[in-house]
Amino acid sequence: MKVSIVMAAVVFTCALGFGLRGEAQQDAPREHSMTGCLQKDADSGTFRLTDLERGPATVEIAESTANLNPHVGHKVTITGTAVPGKETHTMKVTAMQHVSGTCP
Repeated sequence: MKVSIVMAAVVFTCALGFGLRGEAQQDAPREHSMTGCLQKDADSGTFRLTDLERGPATVEIAESTANLNPHVGHKVTITGTAVPGKETHTMKVTAMQHVSGTCP
């Protein structure tokens, strides 16, 4: 009887652990790409993507490992993860691809 209870407790604990682990992986932001016009706020020095092909009206860029300065005013595709808890769609950019030297 004690062995059955211990085995049930072990099975329950393992199932709970795998369930929480799967839930944490689902909540992690997924990497995605967005294409639009790269703009820079002269006052704050922050970047944003406007005139997006699809998705929200604008994307705020919280940080970037890519050098964005040479591409201001160009159409680019940014890749990264969403920053949770922000009012507007905000991303941490891990890569940037130049699409066009002009924006619509």
